[in-house]
Amino acid sequence: MKTLTLVAVLLAAAPVVAKPWQGIEPGQARRDSVIKKFGEPSRTITQGGKEIIAYFDQKAIPGTQQVQFTVDPGTQQVERISVFPGPVVDKESVESTYGPPCPPGKAPASACYQKKITDEFRTYLFYARLGLAVFLNADGKTVQSLTFTAQSTK
Repeated sequence: MKTLTLVAVLLAAAPVVAKPWQGIEPGQARRDSVIKKFGEPSRTITQGGKEIIAYFDQKAIPGTQQVQFTVDPGTQQVERISVFPGPVVDKESVESTYGPPCPPGKAPASACYQKKITDEFRTYLFYARLGLAVFLNADGKTVQSLTFTAQSTK
């Protein structure tokens, strides 16, 4: 039982890394820093026990159609950022910015992605080291959205 407790404590203390977006880092930034940086949102809703702060239409953040910040109401920390880009972003641009596909076998020292499929058969590129999932449109060549989350380094 002591071993289980020790493992739980160590995992809880594991450092968290995330790819920041526009200076907002999931797992580190708080709700008030989002409002301070981007102003009052277009809409705020509660879904699944989380607060979602959304910027779209006239309040869309430059370069996006919409951005959603998912916030834990208890801690007020940003847990996830979902970005829906305004201009068309292609898969090659993502690879040149965040990294190429991971080679088979041992993971490399630099960021790379694994191609995955959701339960709804949507393709996405998962950059585990960055806490980034890039969801592709049906064409498999252009980006539908980018989701930034805090990921444990364990």
